[in-house]
Amino acid sequence: MSLYPSLEDLKVDKVIRAQSQFANATSSTPAITQGAYQPQPATQGMPSSTLYPNLEELGDYMGLSLNSDEVQRNLALVPVATQVAVPSSVGGMVRPVTGADMGIRRAEIRPGLREVILCKDQEGKVGLRLRDIDNGVFVQLVQANSPAALAGLRFGDQVLQINGQNVAGWNSDKAHKALKAAAEQRIELIVRDRPFQRTITMHKDSSGHVGFIFKSGRITSLVKDGSAARNGLLTEHYICEINGQNVIGLKDTQIKDILTTSPTAMTITIMPKFIFEHMIKKMSGGLLKSSMDHSVPEV
Repeated sequence: MSLYPSLEDLKVDKVIRAQSQFANATSSTPAITQGAYQPQPATQGMPSSTLYPNLEELGDYMGLSLNSDEVQRNLALVPVATQVAVPSSVGGMVRPVTGADMGIRRAEIRPGLREVILCKDQEGKVGLRLRDIDNGVFVQLVQANSPAALAGLRFGDQVLQINGQNVAGWNSDKAHKALKAAAEQRIELIVRDRPFQRTITMHKDSSGHVGFIFKSGRITSLVKDGSAARNGLLTEHYICEINGQNVIGLKDTQIKDILTTSPTAMTITIMPKFIFEHMIKKMSGGLLKSSMDHSVPEV
């Protein structure tokens, strides 16, 4: 079963595959008897006079509405040489429209666990604030230019161990004391990538929009038939990242600028409102704005 980053990728891939199948079916050498051309029988399923299936013939291919306007618009973005899309290196997804977009790679929420090695800065700090939720410990804040930021930790990551100690059931104070008591040169963390967040890939329309409205970083409404609605973006969720870049604490005008300058294919990483507000509870808005790491992550 193929995986696709967006509905647009899925639909366009189906069209490409249908065209390729038809081209292969009609590419065999026609039979010639006594010098006269013999047309192929109608049981081939497509008229012999056409090179590719027309929109009506593709209209209900694989149960998808392939004659929709967005499919035709997105087909125009696919290179002419492309016949059948192949899986990409990110999650094995097929991406005929999205292509090798760096934003998807930066925003990827990887399954499994990873080990993160930290050291303290000259002030004896690692640049992390942790928050306990449901007997787990999560990253509440990553300070810009800190050891935690350089190590690739992000808002919403779950910390499972600190120097070999399981942190399940710990409160925030105990977690912070463990970091404070750790050696300066090496602090070992076991981390799970952002379990409360999910990333959605969308595509801008001709006016440069993906089709949602937000206020104070929270998604408030969706535009009917826009890429955001088609791909399952939800209201009452906060925007955590755009193309992998953390935008928490930024002003709406700053977020809008990032959206405007984003490429045609873009990702939005979101978190449900009730979890987000619980995550940042007891942390001042000024600290989010002044200290949160908003750098573009390396791939």
